[in-house]
Amino acid sequence: MRSRELVDDLGELVPVEGSPSRVVSLVPSLTEAVAVSAPGRLVGATDYCTHPSTLEVTRVGGSKYPKVDRALELAPDLVLANSEENRPEDVERLRANGIPVWVMEASATVPAALGSLRRILTQAYDIPEPTWLVEAEELWREVAPLRHRAVVPVWRKPWIVLGRDTFAGDVLRRVGVDNVYADSAERYPRPPIDELRTRADDLVVLPDEPYEFTAEDGPEFFPAARPLLVSGRYLTWYGPSLVEAHAVLSEALRTL
Repeated sequence: MRSRELVDDLGELVPVEGSPSRVVSLVPSLTEAVAVSAPGRLVGATDYCTHPSTLEVTRVGGSKYPKVDRALELAPDLVLANSEENRPEDVERLRANGIPVWVMEASATVPAALGSLRRILTQAYDIPEPTWLVEAEELWREVAPLRHRAVVPVWRKPWIVLGRDTFAGDVLRRVGVDNVYADSAERYPRPPIDELRTRADDLVVLPDEPYEFTAEDGPEFFPAARPLLVSGRYLTWYGPSLVEAHAVLSEALRTL
């Protein structure tokens, strides 16, 4: 079998044998991208890999704390990880056991994420670029004129919001929403709620993951801002869902 030494987004070698057929994904959005683009090759995924809904593979725990022993038992010929979602020590343990691991960098923009996905699918999987990826690139190429400024919480207790250089922030920017904390020194700042209330004077975007915000959270905590509830998958998943996300988010903003 042909051995190929590929290089992942972090510059690490990924010595795969041929085209991987037993893959474990530790990232929900990568799971969906692979399942749709190269069906039948996944043997393991995290408990949070909810798409496609018909996916039937062995579950290996969460992204932050995967059950590495269970992943090793599956004898994968490739593991997919992400530099933000997965711990370096888990990646190193897999590699120490002879498992090739491709780590995708936490992309700060939609084009960068799609570029990384193209490399995974066309290089690691050695398949033609999927049509959904080409369509997503066309949809997200343009940046819409700014229509709103928004605070975008991603967690409560403590409050955590989107800051600088985040994929979700770029998603919103491309449909016309400016992130109030885009100029923060941190990617995920933790402002006090009083400051959030002051700065949330136009729009507050409330995703349903990783924290499940509800309609009550808007008026209760941000009385001066219009709440916009969105699927967290449309904000943070870099895969086939990006095609649908563009239309859904654009329509939600039009109907405010």
